[in-house]
Amino acid sequence: MQAPSVGGVMLPRGNGETIRLSRGASLTDFAEKINANPASLVAVMMNLGEMVTATQSVSDETLQLLADEMNYTVQIVSPEEEDRELLESFDLEFGEDEGSEDDLVVRPPVVTVMGHVDHGKTRLLDAIRKTNVIAGEAGGITQHIGAYQVTTEVNEEDRKITFIDTPGHEAFTAMRARGAKSTDIAILVVAANDGVMPQTVEALNHAKAADVPIVVAVNKIDVEGADPTKVRGQLTEYGLVAEEYGGDTMFVDISAKQGLHIDSLLEAVILTADASLDLRANPTQDAQGISIESRLDRGRGAVATVLVQRGTLRVGDTMVVGDAYGRVRAMLDDNGNNVAEAGPSTPVQVLGLTNVPGAGDNFIVVDEDRTARQIAEKRAARERNAAFAKRTRRVSLEDLDKVLKAGEVQQLNLIIKGDASGSVEALESSLLQLDVGEEVDIRVLHRGVGAVTESDIDLAMGSDAIVIGFNVRAAGRAAQMAEREGVDVRYYSVIYQAIEEIEAALKGMLKPEYEEVELGTAEIREVFRSSKLGNIAGVLIRSGEVKRNTKARLIRDGKVIAENLNIEGLRRFKDDVTEIREGFEGGINLGNFNDIKVDDVIATYEMREKPRV
Repeated sequence: MQAPSVGGVMLPRGNGETIRLSRGASLTDFAEKINANPASLVAVMMNLGEMVTATQSVSDETLQLLADEMNYTVQIVSPEEEDRELLESFDLEFGEDEGSEDDLVVRPPVVTVMGHVDHGKTRLLDAIRKTNVIAGEAGGITQHIGAYQVTTEVNEEDRKITFIDTPGHEAFTAMRARGAKSTDIAILVVAANDGVMPQTVEALNHAKAADVPIVVAVNKIDVEGADPTKVRGQLTEYGLVAEEYGGDTMFVDISAKQGLHIDSLLEAVILTADASLDLRANPTQDAQGISIESRLDRGRGAVATVLVQRGTLRVGDTMVVGDAYGRVRAMLDDNGNNVAEAGPSTPVQVLGLTNVPGAGDNFIVVDEDRTARQIAEKRAARERNAAFAKRTRRVSLEDLDKVLKAGEVQQLNLIIKGDASGSVEALESSLLQLDVGEEVDIRVLHRGVGAVTESDIDLAMGSDAIVIGFNVRAAGRAAQMAEREGVDVRYYSVIYQAIEEIEAALKGMLKPEYEEVELGTAEIREVFRSSKLGNIAGVLIRSGEVKRNTKARLIRDGKVIAENLNIEGLRRFKDDVTEIREGFEGGINLGNFNDIKVDDVIATYEMREKPRV
């Protein structure tokens, strides 16, 4: 068979050779592998009906199509394999040999608390840490992931245990799965009054897939209808047989609310670790581990919670976390205290990174800043190329059903921004798992941490994407830009709302409903203290108008600090007024809410009924 010819130039034709390319490779990358002119490959793609430039990142399917035409076999290198090869090129290796037996010391077990929603996982951690995490979570559901370390006494010896707090409800399957993979032992929380539920089985399967021992905490033994014996019987069907029944799984009856038998549970964790695992690590080598959570903090920059798995991480070390890098400027423990070093199984917050890494990214300490920068830049380029390869054709949720029926679009493009990387990852995972049949494909073009920016709107314009903001708002001129260009930007504070609305749009089920109409924004210039009314915001109305008795939200540095506030008082000088228009100053009282600061923005809105067409 003749080799393909373009413009009289014979192109090299393979004999089925395998070409290894990374995801999002371009025709230029392909041409370098087969020693061909990239322009010739562009012409070949044109003959195949595909308009592709030489430097454009293309999809796996396009690379496969070209390879078939040229009689080559394309092997798309997985991100994990590519990352391993990247580290090897710098004489580095993640999970390297930990040295001789003499170098190993006992490390604390890393524990994940799993189970069905509302069975008491977060309350159990509250009881262990004597703090209240629930109060800060939307809807009382854990929306983020963190890590904490506690000390318990076993056989008159102080033993440490590290807890990874993974969100408990069904939307966070991905985060719970990651928690299980980075953990030594799983505590399965089952409510004594509810018994085994669907997410109990799901959590159990995650732990079994990660091959970690399980300790069962039978919670809520103090409530009416509690039956711990029934729980033991139900879990027997899933291979967890209690020690008292002749099995090897430790069951502990507890009440997280009353603080009953918490010490017994911690002791069970230590005993299970000692009996089933060899938990040792080398603290003398360069640190390696995993990023548990990360966020963008005003004033401190990127803050990443990392779990050291081997070696010791010290202030001043140069580290690479995913596509972020930097010299460790400071480290904080789970109580917010500064620490100089963190050994194996120790969770710490790290300051000094160039940007926000992803939840679940591995970190490694390197000798030079230059090496760290090169690794991070190569990783970032790889992620960027993979994202570009996914891009296709601007729709809104309202008209999605119509364009689908008209055959105008086969996929819904999304851009997801959130306040923490774990939440963004979980929201992406949940949306990609929506079962909407074969009519439409959901594709996430970009995800990131922080406010919605103009570059996000630019990307949405070029790819007809819908922007989702999870606990964040548009920053700077991004909101006006989105309105001007017709980009649909949706804001959510609870993950279920986002999932339900996207799913409803995909299935053409959006009914007439109330829509949020922004009335105006006010920038806080001063805060006045009143013994009678609380804090009063002295404001300048930046846009629109602010009306009394309307809803408001407080935005600080692009992030939503509080929702569902009420404009209870509105004054111009000494007069009570019903509204203040753009460009005027006044005073706003948000009722019992007093956490306001200078430069905060009060965004007011009202809900209007809007029939969907």
